[in-house]
Amino acid sequence: MSEPATKALPPRPLLPPTPGQTVGPFFGYALPYSGGNELVEAGAPGAVRLHGTVYDGAGAPVPDALIEIWQADPAGAVVRRSGSILRDGTFTGWGRAETDREGGYWFRTLRPGATEPGRAPFFAVTVFARGLQDRLFTRAYLPDAAASDPLLGSLGPERRATLIARDEPDGSLHFDLRLQGGPPGEEETVFLTYDRTDARASVPAAAAGRDGIDA
Repeated sequence: MSEPATKALPPRPLLPPTPGQTVGPFFGYALPYSGGNELVEAGAPGAVRLHGTVYDGAGAPVPDALIEIWQADPAGAVVRRSGSILRDGTFTGWGRAETDREGGYWFRTLRPGATEPGRAPFFAVTVFARGLQDRLFTRAYLPDAAASDPLLGSLGPERRATLIARDEPDGSLHFDLRLQGGPPGEEETVFLTYDRTDARASVPAAAAGRDGIDA
């Protein structure tokens, strides 16, 4: 007895790919904690307030971003001690702050020193926010940062200006973060990429596709 012929099935239509999605916003729950933005106590010698606003591409404040800073101490030493979450008066060089309804953030900390000769002092800044599939990295240099710094020297004057904090009359440091470009004077902050394939790589570059500089 012969087997019945197998009827060929029509090819299945290809399903469209699942659209990309971003997580959040969820930063107001659990991640911020009391004192997270206070790297030093009020009245500590040399204490300075670092503050600013996070803006989106339309120039609107981002009310649910999370900002972290990492920094050297005033002598330029990279602090390697635990206790950041305890906030017991031990300076660890790390802090975390959420933005408020107007997109504002602030830290109470110390002005960092240069970690190497020829390098300008800076705060390393990490940004988490809605619409981002990964965190963003940048730097906030002190107002008197020399353009001879390797990273600053690789940028034109307008792009370099987005990485430099400014002194305020009250003695604080002001540093805004713009997640996308805007009109003159409101250009996108320079964000950085790091070579994640080489753990020894320590020199960042301006992110390709944003500033036209390959990482």
